[in-house]
Amino acid sequence: QVQLAESGGGLVQAGGSLRLSCAASGRTLSSYVMGWFRQAPGKEREFVVAINKSGQSTNYADSVKGRFTISRDNAKNTVYLQMNSLKPEDTAVYYCAAKNYYYGVTDYRGYNAWGQGTQVAVSS
Repeated sequence: QVQLAESGGGLVQAGGSLRLSCAASGRTLSSYVMGWFRQAPGKEREFVVAINKSGQSTNYADSVKGRFTISRDNAKNTVYLQMNSLKPEDTAVYYCAAKNYYYGVTDYRGYNAWGQGTQVAVSS
C-alpha cells in the first residue's frame, strides 16, 4: 500500500498562489492514478483534479479550470498541484489520493489511499 504525504499549504491572500506537493512512499507512484480533493468545514469532500499514471490525461473540476494545474514527477514519486488566482472559496483542507484505474476519478470512494491533508486558507 502506498503512503501519501501532502505539504505546501498555508495562508495566502486572494489572487495569490500556492503549490501543493504529495510525496509517495512504500510503492512507486507510477502505479497509481492520482487525485486531489478538498474539504471545507461543514461541506462534503469535493473533487478537484485527477491525473492518469503517465501524466498524459487530466480531469479538472469546473471550479478550478484555468487556475489550478496538476502535474506529476514519477521519478521523484511526487504529484504537484499549482494553484493560481486563489479565491476565498478555495479555502479547505486539500488531500491527495491514489487509485488503480483512470475511471470514476471524480468519486472519492474509488480511491484506496489518502494523505493526511494540508490546510489552505485564502483571505479576502
